[in-house]
Amino acid sequence: MNISYNLEGKVAIVTGASKGIGEAIAESLAEAGAKVVVSSRKQDQVDEVAKRLTENGGEAIGIAANVGNTEDVENLIEKTIAHFGGVDILINNAATNPVFGPVTDTDLSAFDKIMDVNLKGPFYLSQLAFKSMKARGGGSIVNISSVEGLSPGFGLGVYSVSKSALIMLTKVMAKEWGGYNIRANVICPGLIKTKFSEALWNNDKTMDMVMRKQPIKRIGQVEDLVGLTLLLSSDAGSYSTGSVFTVDGGLTI
Repeated sequence: MNISYNLEGKVAIVTGASKGIGEAIAESLAEAGAKVVVSSRKQDQVDEVAKRLTENGGEAIGIAANVGNTEDVENLIEKTIAHFGGVDILINNAATNPVFGPVTDTDLSAFDKIMDVNLKGPFYLSQLAFKSMKARGGGSIVNISSVEGLSPGFGLGVYSVSKSALIMLTKVMAKEWGGYNIRANVICPGLIKTKFSEALWNNDKTMDMVMRKQPIKRIGQVEDLVGLTLLLSSDAGSYSTGSVFTVDGGLTI
């Protein structure tokens, strides 16, 4: 039996890759042999990560992009193709949540920002990457959603809506693009220790509530997302598409 996680010759874009989950995923894909485009909003930060990946024996470049901005998304794809020749793997990890509280207190500007980054960005980036993947004979898209997209928690209403829609978008892409050998899967992390979720894991009351419900009695680490993402990005996961995976310590059981 030949099960390959080798990504040599593949080109991968990882958004939100300057820190946290995205950075850990970018590092793992580079270690598996992929040519990695490290993307996030600030050029100096993506350059720093790309430099480290290169120093560790990988091949990587940094391209700054705000995925909520259509021109940035177009530039990201164009520069990737110009530098590496195409796109084989797309990890839609970038996300935002500028508000915490009930939906009645969420104004339209916050709603628009959340939807632009968490949903429209992955939609447009995947749409543009599709053209290159189709021409190259296939590809893999991995969207990073959240357990909040499966069951909303208090205070994260619009964020939950965006992440739920991302799950459905993944299934739509899987159904429409499977005939081109393009797979789309979605990962729903639980509480992972990152800067993005600090307000939650730094709250004793929240942590106590989570630990009482969660079978695995620890907070998730960014490394906990790496193995599954590598599986879905590689030939080892070639028969998986449209699937929803949780990495949450059993929280949603």
